[in-house]
Amino acid sequence: MQRMTMIAVALVLATTSAFGQSAGTAGPGNVGPGAAPLPARQAPAAPTAAAANPAHSAPSAKAATAASTPESRSAAALALSHEPTVDEGTAQRIKEAALSYSDLAVRGGWPAIPTEAKFAPGVQGPHDDLLRQRLLISGDLAADKASGPYDDAVAEAVKRFQVRHALAATGTITPRTLAALNVPVQKRIKQLEASLERLENMNFAFGQRYVVVNLPAAFAEAVENDHVVRRYRVIVGKTEKPSPTLTAEITSVNLNPTWTVPPSIAKTEISAHMRKDPGYLARMHMEVLDAHDAPIDPHAVDWSGTHTPNFTVRQQNGAWNALGAVKIDMPNAYSVYMHDTNQRNLFSDDYRFDSHGCSRVDNVRDLAAWLLQEEMPQWNRAAIDAAIATGQRQDIRLPKKVPVAWIYLTAWMTKDQTVQFRNDIYDQDEQLLEATAEEAAFFNQAANHPLTAHLAQ
Repeated sequence: MQRMTMIAVALVLATTSAFGQSAGTAGPGNVGPGAAPLPARQAPAAPTAAAANPAHSAPSAKAATAASTPESRSAAALALSHEPTVDEGTAQRIKEAALSYSDLAVRGGWPAIPTEAKFAPGVQGPHDDLLRQRLLISGDLAADKASGPYDDAVAEAVKRFQVRHALAATGTITPRTLAALNVPVQKRIKQLEASLERLENMNFAFGQRYVVVNLPAAFAEAVENDHVVRRYRVIVGKTEKPSPTLTAEITSVNLNPTWTVPPSIAKTEISAHMRKDPGYLARMHMEVLDAHDAPIDPHAVDWSGTHTPNFTVRQQNGAWNALGAVKIDMPNAYSVYMHDTNQRNLFSDDYRFDSHGCSRVDNVRDLAAWLLQEEMPQWNRAAIDAAIATGQRQDIRLPKKVPVAWIYLTAWMTKDQTVQFRNDIYDQDEQLLEATAEEAAFFNQAANHPLTAHLAQ
């Protein structure tokens, strides 16, 4: 029930903000220096030190340039921060962030920036002070910078805000940046509460070395001794085919893997291709196999797509293979895994939700080397590249399994007190909070009934 109390408190405080504005406290229409909640450390009325600054120590936001190689993309991602998204203290930090944002809500939240507002460096505009106040309240701008034109200090504050929300760190107010600035604090509280709920229900054995994929962020992290030592862009499930949340163990690395097409894809997509183009399988280096792995003539197969396939479609290894050159095995109930791809250009996109559920990993050869290096140092990056160049399949079992978690966090706070937010790409936050509220209502009713009071204990 402690979990439900946190949610209830946050929602009550958030609702109270409307009263605060009507009573003349700081709000979108009457924000002024000293009146609004100032979570930054310079603020005289800041919350407690642990939760004082939602954006404290946000990484210095150097504008990300277009990275042309897997190595440069992963290096740029790692340069942003070495703080893990998830460690054993993340749940507690999210609680602290939720309390800090609830305090902001009860004080009036932050002002909304008009959609027609225009900002130009060095030019005084009618909404410049409003933007400064917005950035000051969230801790992205220092308290002594409350007024003035759009100068370098504001540009740097905008970059910090953009980095915390996974936006291109341009230092200019783009339409996506303006939309993120105008998300109300009540919504941010809900994101923090939903993320906390998920972590409290996650059974994950943190080890000295582990891997985390945060689905809304579309990034994977390799963590060692409480520091991120590798970070990679990933492509995860489409909105209509979301990747699952799970915990598992990485057991092996497969070089030059074949791809056994899932029955659902064989029934829909492969069948549709074959109906239009009977030569599709041959062109894609795919073969049809029976239950004993014996080849079947594709022309003898019913490709209508109306029946569950009683055959297997397998793609041979090679440059055409959908799994690319590396597959990372992690046995789980969803039959998903991490792998390379033959469409590496997609990693340059900001929107990376395009798989059927598995996680495609940018620079995956580097991740494979990290997984193997502790127990099998001979498998360095050069050795992996050489083995792949042979074209021969090779399965390398890890002597020591590595824990892996696929998580769904749209809000979290790292150890340096930086609060991060991501879009709820699968619309799961609201669903979770509604289900949790229904559960709380059930137990509250049960507690008042003599026949079911024991259920609420």
